Amino acid sequence: MPGTTVKRVTAADVARSLGLSRATVGFVLNDTPGQTIPESTRERVLAEAKRLGYRANSAAQALASGRSRIVLLVLPDWPLDYSMRTNLDEASLALDEAGYSLVTMTPHPGGHARPLWETLRPDVVVGMAPFTPEQLAEIRSSGVQQIIPPVAAGESGAAGELGFAEGPRLQVDHLLDRGCRRLAFAASADPRIAELVGQRRELARRTLLERNGSAFAAEAAVDESDAAAQLRAWVDDGIDGIVAYNDDIAAIMLGAAVRAGIRVPGQLAIVGHDDTPLARLIVPALTTVRVDNVGLGRYLAELALSAATGSAPPIAGPETDAHLVVRETA
Repeated sequence: MPGTTVKRVTAADVARSLGLSRATVGFVLNDTPGQTIPESTRERVLAEAKRLGYRANSAAQALASGRSRIVLLVLPDWPLDYSMRTNLDEASLALDEAGYSLVTMTPHPGGHARPLWETLRPDVVVGMAPFTPEQLAEIRSSGVQQIIPPVAAGESGAAGELGFAEGPRLQVDHLLDRGCRRLAFAASADPRIAELVGQRRELARRTLLERNGSAFAAEAAVDESDAAAQLRAWVDDGIDGIVAYNDDIAAIMLGAAVRAGIRVPGQLAIVGHDDTPLARLIVPALTTVRVDNVGLGRYLAELALSAATGSAPPIAGPETDAHLVVRETA
Protein backbone atom coordinates (compact mmCIF):
# COMPACT_ATOMS: atom_id res chain seq x y z
CA MET A 1 0.00 0.00 0.00
CA PRO A 2 1.18 3.57 -0.65
CA GLY A 3 2.92 5.00 2.38
CA THR A 4 3.62 1.59 3.94
CA THR A 5 7.00 1.47 5.65
CA VAL A 6 8.99 -1.73 5.11
CA LYS A 7 10.59 -2.91 8.35
CA ARG A 8 14.36 -3.11 8.12
CA VAL A 9 15.82 -6.57 8.76
CA THR A 10 18.25 -6.36 11.69
CA ALA A 11 20.99 -8.58 13.09
CA ALA A 12 18.53 -9.47 15.87
CA ASP A 13 16.13 -10.87 13.26
CA VAL A 14 18.88 -13.05 11.81
CA ALA A 15 19.86 -14.27 15.29
CA ARG A 16 16.25 -15.09 16.19
CA SER A 17 15.71 -16.99 12.95
CA LEU A 18 18.79 -19.16 13.55
CA GLY A 19 18.45 -19.52 17.32
CA LEU A 20 21.88 -17.97 17.83
CA SER A 21 22.96 -15.19 20.16
CA ARG A 22 22.88 -11.63 18.87
CA ALA A 23 26.55 -11.31 19.77
CA THR A 24 27.56 -14.25 17.57
CA VAL A 25 25.55 -12.95 14.63
CA GLY A 26 26.94 -9.46 15.16
CA PHE A 27 30.51 -10.77 15.14
CA VAL A 28 29.90 -12.48 11.79
CA LEU A 29 28.01 -9.67 10.07
CA ASN A 30 30.51 -7.05 11.24
CA ASP A 31 33.48 -9.31 10.47
CA THR A 32 34.78 -8.54 13.96
CA PRO A 33 38.48 -9.46 14.28
CA GLY A 34 39.74 -11.72 17.05
CA GLN A 35 36.62 -13.89 17.26
CA THR A 36 36.74 -17.69 16.88
CA ILE A 37 33.48 -18.39 15.10
CA PRO A 38 33.25 -21.83 13.43
CA GLU A 39 33.21 -21.59 9.65
CA SER A 40 29.97 -23.59 9.48
CA THR A 41 28.27 -21.07 11.79
CA ARG A 42 29.65 -18.16 9.78
CA GLU A 43 28.26 -19.65 6.57
CA ARG A 44 24.83 -20.23 8.17
CA VAL A 45 24.66 -16.62 9.39
CA LEU A 46 25.64 -15.16 6.04
CA ALA A 47 23.22 -17.39 4.14
CA GLU A 48 20.31 -16.52 6.46
CA ALA A 49 21.15 -12.81 6.35
CA LYS A 50 21.00 -12.95 2.55
CA ARG A 51 17.71 -14.90 2.59
CA LEU A 52 16.08 -12.40 4.95
CA GLY A 53 17.37 -9.39 3.00
CA TYR A 54 19.62 -8.06 5.74
CA ARG A 55 21.63 -4.96 4.86
CA ALA A 56 24.20 -3.38 7.11
CA ASN A 57 23.29 -0.03 8.68
CA SER A 58 26.02 2.08 7.14
CA ALA A 59 25.21 5.08 9.34
CA ALA A 60 25.61 3.00 12.51
CA GLN A 61 28.81 1.44 11.22
CA ALA A 62 30.23 4.87 10.38
CA LEU A 63 29.32 6.13 13.86
CA ALA A 64 30.95 3.13 15.52
CA SER A 65 34.11 3.17 13.43
CA GLY A 66 34.45 6.90 12.95
CA ARG A 67 34.67 6.35 9.18
CA SER A 68 32.02 6.75 6.51
CA ARG A 69 34.24 5.42 3.68
CA ILE A 70 32.98 8.31 1.56
CA VAL A 71 35.16 10.66 -0.47
CA LEU A 72 33.43 13.92 -1.32
CA LEU A 73 34.68 15.62 -4.48
CA VAL A 74 33.71 19.28 -4.71
CA LEU A 75 33.44 20.36 -8.35
CA PRO A 76 33.62 23.91 -9.66
CA ASP A 77 30.59 25.12 -11.57
CA TRP A 78 32.03 23.90 -14.88
CA PRO A 79 30.30 22.08 -17.75
CA LEU A 80 30.56 18.33 -17.29
CA ASP A 81 32.50 17.71 -20.49
CA TYR A 82 34.12 14.54 -21.84
CA SER A 83 37.40 15.02 -19.95
CA MET A 84 35.68 15.63 -16.63
CA ARG A 85 33.34 12.65 -17.05
CA THR A 86 36.23 10.31 -17.88
CA ASN A 87 38.20 11.58 -14.91
CA LEU A 88 35.27 11.09 -12.51
CA ASP A 89 34.36 7.64 -13.86
CA GLU A 90 37.88 6.34 -13.30
CA ALA A 91 38.25 7.95 -9.86
CA SER A 92 34.92 6.42 -8.82
CA LEU A 93 35.99 2.96 -10.03
CA ALA A 94 39.36 3.12 -8.27
CA LEU A 95 37.76 4.20 -4.99
CA ASP A 96 35.09 1.49 -5.28
CA GLU A 97 37.85 -1.12 -5.67
CA ALA A 98 39.23 0.10 -2.33
CA GLY A 99 35.82 0.00 -0.63
CA TYR A 100 35.08 3.73 -0.80
CA SER A 101 32.27 5.65 -2.45
CA LEU A 102 32.81 8.81 -4.48
CA VAL A 103 30.17 11.50 -4.08
CA THR A 104 30.29 14.78 -6.01
CA MET A 105 28.75 18.15 -5.29
CA THR A 106 28.84 21.53 -7.03
CA PRO A 107 28.31 24.59 -4.82
CA HIS A 108 26.31 27.25 -6.66
CA PRO A 109 26.49 30.98 -5.91
CA GLY A 110 23.48 31.90 -3.82
CA GLY A 111 22.54 28.24 -3.33
CA HIS A 112 20.61 27.20 -0.22
CA ALA A 113 21.31 23.47 -0.08
CA ARG A 114 23.15 22.25 2.99
CA PRO A 115 26.75 21.32 2.04
CA LEU A 116 27.29 17.57 1.75
CA TRP A 117 30.40 17.74 3.95
CA GLU A 118 27.96 18.46 6.80
CA THR A 119 25.37 15.78 6.00
CA LEU A 120 27.59 12.90 4.82
CA ARG A 121 30.53 13.26 7.23
CA PRO A 122 32.99 12.14 4.52
CA ASP A 123 36.41 10.79 5.41
CA VAL A 124 38.02 13.08 2.84
CA VAL A 125 36.91 16.22 1.02
CA VAL A 126 38.73 16.90 -2.26
CA GLY A 127 38.45 20.10 -4.26
CA MET A 128 38.86 19.91 -8.02
CA ALA A 129 39.89 23.56 -7.65
CA PRO A 130 41.27 25.22 -4.48
CA PHE A 131 38.66 26.14 -1.87
CA THR A 132 37.87 29.68 -0.81
CA PRO A 133 38.92 30.56 2.76
CA GLU A 134 35.23 30.51 3.74
CA GLN A 135 34.68 27.02 2.31
CA LEU A 136 37.80 25.72 4.00
CA ALA A 137 36.66 27.06 7.37
CA GLU A 138 33.19 25.51 6.92
CA ILE A 139 34.62 22.10 6.02
CA ARG A 140 36.96 22.11 9.01
CA SER A 141 34.19 23.19 11.38
CA SER A 142 32.05 20.26 10.19
CA GLY A 143 34.64 17.88 11.62
CA VAL A 144 36.32 16.69 8.42
CA GLN A 145 39.97 16.00 9.17
CA GLN A 146 41.32 15.34 5.68
CA ILE A 147 40.98 18.08 3.07
CA ILE A 148 42.71 18.25 -0.33
CA PRO A 149 44.12 20.81 -1.01
CA PRO A 150 44.56 21.79 2.66
CA VAL A 151 45.04 25.50 1.92
CA ALA A 152 42.78 28.10 0.36
CA ALA A 153 42.98 29.64 -3.09
CA GLY A 154 45.81 32.12 -3.36
CA GLU A 155 47.85 30.56 -0.55
CA SER A 156 51.16 28.78 -1.06
CA GLY A 157 50.59 25.18 -2.17
CA ALA A 158 46.96 25.73 -3.20
CA ALA A 159 47.44 24.05 -6.56
CA GLY A 160 50.17 21.73 -7.74
CA GLU A 161 51.83 22.11 -11.11
CA LEU A 162 51.16 18.92 -13.03
CA GLY A 163 52.50 18.18 -16.47
CA PHE A 164 49.12 18.42 -18.20
CA ALA A 165 49.19 22.17 -17.50
CA GLU A 166 51.76 22.34 -20.31
CA GLY A 167 49.14 21.56 -22.96
CA PRO A 168 48.89 25.18 -24.20
CA ARG A 169 52.67 25.27 -24.55
CA LEU A 170 52.52 22.23 -26.83
CA GLN A 171 49.81 23.88 -28.92
CA VAL A 172 51.86 27.04 -29.50
CA ASP A 173 55.14 25.20 -30.06
CA HIS A 174 53.59 22.96 -32.71
CA LEU A 175 52.06 25.83 -34.66
CA LEU A 176 55.30 27.82 -34.60
CA ASP A 177 57.39 24.77 -35.54
CA ARG A 178 55.22 24.12 -38.61
CA GLY A 179 55.77 27.72 -39.81
CA CYS A 180 52.77 29.66 -38.50
CA ARG A 181 53.66 33.23 -37.57
CA ARG A 182 50.43 35.04 -36.70
CA LEU A 183 48.51 33.15 -34.04
CA ALA A 184 45.09 33.75 -32.53
CA PHE A 185 43.60 32.32 -29.33
CA ALA A 186 40.01 31.07 -29.63
CA ALA A 187 38.38 31.01 -26.19
CA SER A 188 35.08 29.68 -24.88
CA ALA A 189 32.31 32.19 -24.23
CA ASP A 190 30.96 30.14 -21.28
CA PRO A 191 31.32 32.39 -18.20
CA ARG A 192 31.47 29.36 -15.88
CA ILE A 193 34.94 28.42 -17.12
CA ALA A 194 36.35 31.92 -17.58
CA GLU A 195 39.08 31.27 -15.01
CA LEU A 196 40.15 27.99 -16.62
CA VAL A 197 40.14 29.59 -20.06
CA GLY A 198 42.27 32.41 -18.68
CA GLN A 199 44.81 29.95 -17.26
CA ARG A 200 45.25 28.17 -20.60
CA ARG A 201 45.42 31.46 -22.50
CA GLU A 202 48.13 32.77 -20.14
CA LEU A 203 50.25 29.64 -20.53
CA ALA A 204 49.95 29.89 -24.30
CA ARG A 205 50.72 33.62 -24.24
CA ARG A 206 53.86 33.09 -22.16
CA THR A 207 55.09 30.45 -24.60
CA LEU A 208 54.50 32.75 -27.55
CA LEU A 209 56.33 35.55 -25.78
CA GLU A 210 59.31 33.30 -24.99
CA ARG A 211 59.51 31.96 -28.55
CA ASN A 212 58.67 35.05 -30.62
CA GLY A 213 58.82 37.97 -28.24
CA SER A 214 55.25 38.84 -29.19
CA ALA A 215 51.68 38.32 -28.00
CA PHE A 216 48.75 36.77 -29.85
CA ALA A 217 47.82 38.68 -32.97
CA ALA A 218 44.16 38.27 -31.96
CA GLU A 219 42.04 36.79 -29.16
CA ALA A 220 38.28 36.25 -28.93
CA ALA A 221 35.62 34.17 -27.21
CA VAL A 222 33.63 32.41 -29.91
CA ASP A 223 30.48 30.34 -30.31
CA GLU A 224 28.48 28.99 -33.22
CA SER A 225 26.68 32.28 -33.80
CA ASP A 226 29.75 34.41 -34.54
CA ALA A 227 32.47 31.92 -35.50
CA ALA A 228 32.17 32.51 -39.24
CA ALA A 229 32.52 36.29 -39.00
CA GLN A 230 35.34 36.03 -36.48
CA LEU A 231 37.24 33.53 -38.59
CA ARG A 232 36.91 35.61 -41.76
CA ALA A 233 38.23 38.68 -39.93
CA TRP A 234 41.19 36.71 -38.61
CA VAL A 235 42.11 35.18 -41.97
CA ASP A 236 41.81 38.58 -43.68
CA ASP A 237 44.20 39.91 -41.04
CA GLY A 238 46.78 37.25 -41.87
CA ILE A 239 46.11 34.84 -39.00
CA ASP A 240 47.54 31.44 -40.01
CA GLY A 241 47.29 29.47 -36.78
CA ILE A 242 44.63 29.08 -34.07
CA VAL A 243 45.22 27.88 -30.53
CA ALA A 244 41.79 26.68 -29.36
CA TYR A 245 40.79 26.46 -25.69
CA ASN A 246 39.50 22.93 -26.26
CA ASP A 247 38.37 20.55 -28.98
CA ASP A 248 34.81 21.92 -28.98
CA ILE A 249 36.06 25.42 -29.79
CA ALA A 250 38.53 24.02 -32.32
CA ALA A 251 35.67 22.14 -34.03
CA ILE A 252 33.56 25.32 -34.20
CA MET A 253 36.40 27.18 -35.91
CA LEU A 254 37.14 24.25 -38.20
CA GLY A 255 33.50 24.03 -39.26
CA ALA A 256 33.46 27.74 -40.04
CA ALA A 257 36.64 27.37 -42.11
CA VAL A 258 35.28 24.43 -44.12
CA ARG A 259 32.03 26.26 -44.89
CA ALA A 260 33.99 29.36 -45.95
CA GLY A 261 36.25 27.36 -48.27
CA ILE A 262 39.36 28.10 -46.20
CA ARG A 263 41.88 25.29 -46.57
CA VAL A 264 42.92 23.61 -43.31
CA PRO A 265 45.82 23.29 -42.77
CA GLY A 266 46.89 24.88 -46.07
CA GLN A 267 45.75 28.41 -45.21
CA LEU A 268 44.98 27.98 -41.54
CA ALA A 269 46.23 25.49 -38.93
CA ILE A 270 44.14 24.68 -35.85
CA VAL A 271 45.16 22.86 -32.66
CA GLY A 272 42.61 21.77 -30.04
CA HIS A 273 42.98 20.51 -26.49
CA ASP A 274 41.68 17.37 -24.65
CA ASP A 275 41.62 14.76 -27.45
CA THR A 276 37.91 14.07 -27.18
CA PRO A 277 36.19 11.52 -29.47
CA LEU A 278 35.09 14.50 -31.58
CA ALA A 279 38.73 15.24 -32.43
CA ARG A 280 39.12 11.83 -34.06
CA LEU A 281 35.76 11.76 -35.83
CA ILE A 282 35.60 15.22 -37.39
CA VAL A 283 36.91 15.72 -40.94
CA PRO A 284 39.64 16.79 -41.19
CA ALA A 285 40.65 15.21 -37.88
CA LEU A 286 41.86 17.61 -35.20
CA THR A 287 45.43 17.93 -34.08
CA THR A 288 45.06 18.26 -30.33
CA VAL A 289 46.59 17.75 -26.88
CA ARG A 290 45.90 14.49 -25.06
CA VAL A 291 45.71 14.23 -21.28
CA ASP A 292 45.40 10.77 -19.75
CA ASN A 293 42.12 11.35 -17.91
CA VAL A 294 41.92 7.68 -16.92
CA GLY A 295 45.32 7.83 -15.24
CA LEU A 296 44.50 11.22 -13.79
CA GLY A 297 41.29 9.87 -12.27
CA ARG A 298 43.20 7.05 -10.61
CA TYR A 299 45.81 9.49 -9.34
CA LEU A 300 43.03 11.59 -7.79
CA ALA A 301 41.58 8.47 -6.13
CA GLU A 302 44.99 7.42 -4.80
CA LEU A 303 45.49 10.90 -3.39
CA ALA A 304 42.17 10.67 -1.53
CA LEU A 305 42.89 7.13 -0.29
CA SER A 306 46.28 8.16 1.05
CA ALA A 307 44.57 10.88 3.10
CA ALA A 308 41.84 8.50 4.30
CA THR A 309 44.20 5.70 5.34
CA GLY A 310 47.28 7.64 6.37
CA SER A 311 49.44 5.99 3.72
CA ALA A 312 52.11 7.76 1.69
CA PRO A 313 50.69 10.05 -1.01
CA PRO A 314 51.11 8.92 -4.62
CA ILE A 315 53.80 10.41 -6.80
CA ALA A 316 52.48 12.06 -9.94
CA GLY A 317 53.64 10.00 -12.89
CA PRO A 318 53.23 9.89 -16.67
CA GLU A 319 49.45 9.99 -16.32
CA THR A 320 49.71 13.70 -15.47
CA ASP A 321 51.64 14.56 -18.64
CA ALA A 322 50.26 16.16 -21.78
CA HIS A 323 51.06 14.85 -25.26
CA LEU A 324 50.52 16.37 -28.68
CA VAL A 325 48.44 14.22 -31.06
CA VAL A 326 49.18 15.27 -34.62
CA ARG A 327 46.35 14.65 -37.09
CA GLU A 328 45.17 16.65 -40.10
CA THR A 329 44.45 20.23 -38.98
CA ALA A 330 48.04 21.21 -38.10
